[in-house]
Amino acid sequence: MSSGPQSNRTRVVILTADPAFEKSARAIFGVSSAIDLVIEQGSISGQGDTLSVEGASVVLVDLDAGNDAEMAALSRFMTRLGEWPPVIAATQTFDEGVARTLLQMRIADFLVKPIKPVDLVRACARVAKSRTGGGQPTEAQIYTFLPAVGGAGVTTLAVQTAMLLLNSSGRRSKPTTCLVDLNFQHGAVADYLDLEPRLNLAEIEPRPDRLDRQLLEIMLSYHASGLAVVAAPNRPAEMRLFDPDVVTRLLDLVSTNFDYVVFDMPRTWFSWTDSVLLGSNKLFIVSETTVPALRHAKQLVAAVKERLGEGPKPQVIVNRFEQRMFSASLRKTDLEQTLGDAFAGTIPNDYALVREAIDRGLPLDEVKAGNKITAQLKKLILGATAESNAVAKPVPLLKKLSFSAAS
Repeated sequence: MSSGPQSNRTRVVILTADPAFEKSARAIFGVSSAIDLVIEQGSISGQGDTLSVEGASVVLVDLDAGNDAEMAALSRFMTRLGEWPPVIAATQTFDEGVARTLLQMRIADFLVKPIKPVDLVRACARVAKSRTGGGQPTEAQIYTFLPAVGGAGVTTLAVQTAMLLLNSSGRRSKPTTCLVDLNFQHGAVADYLDLEPRLNLAEIEPRPDRLDRQLLEIMLSYHASGLAVVAAPNRPAEMRLFDPDVVTRLLDLVSTNFDYVVFDMPRTWFSWTDSVLLGSNKLFIVSETTVPALRHAKQLVAAVKERLGEGPKPQVIVNRFEQRMFSASLRKTDLEQTLGDAFAGTIPNDYALVREAIDRGLPLDEVKAGNKITAQLKKLILGATAESNAVAKPVPLLKKLSFSAAS
């Protein structure tokens, strides 16, 4: 039996008894010369003991998770395969019991039918890459957005930054990018992107040690662009306090499994906030163009510097900036004078565009290509990306926990 990938081509073996799913898979993978597709017709209970996976980069098993015989056959199949190749399960039924059983079998990922083509491709590419990368975790470039005041537009800027980073390479292979909504009580990232939030911290809080890459995959949501999102369902009537070890473990796991990570921070300071900020390559404080907001931003810059010492230097982005002739409104020179060297730049105001993007669950560029908000954010963020790549990356968040001062 093969112990690893045998060539530069990706060999995908699919076992299915569903003609419609087979047709869809052939349409998705059949057009690529880099994919060696093998489809076996039948069920895992009928063919699991004899299915050949020689040279496979990834195996996809289409099964009925509510059928005890099929789940038992899948368990035997996983035992026979051992560590290679990774297996993805496709099923029409899903609940916590099924997810737990699949995790115990060490299934690399699972998808719930009907499956979008982009989700199928991303899942196969992701698990194949995770097994061929030599097991060496990466350290992400981390961009953190912290609000100076409520309603400053942090979530909009975090979403657009994640999209920019996802598409920053200029190559067909996009850098893996994850957007993490750390506002567990009033988070809006999933709503902005029209996604179902899947993070359940209460499920992992009793045993943070069981949170691994496979469990993380279950709790990730994926946008059609390929952007991974970590977000919890809103609980507006609850004050959600979690063990900082749980949150830090989650963030450390994310930071070692993606090329870029963007954190959308809540305004409230929690016991784990210092750890997140210390682990960041770039820390942006987002303010509005008002005197009170700028005062709060300046105070927050001073507080962050005092708490983090030699940590990342906070920079202030002034959102929704408008400078009109013959107006008494704040000018850019006023911002520079107030914020000093902490002033990063401004983002122009286009409320109508942002509102439409939010209502449609789309990135700004898909609503209006080449818009002025994205153009200005690109200058701030992609310039910061080049600068970050020139310096040493921070150590993973768990290793920095000892330097954190609890609030």
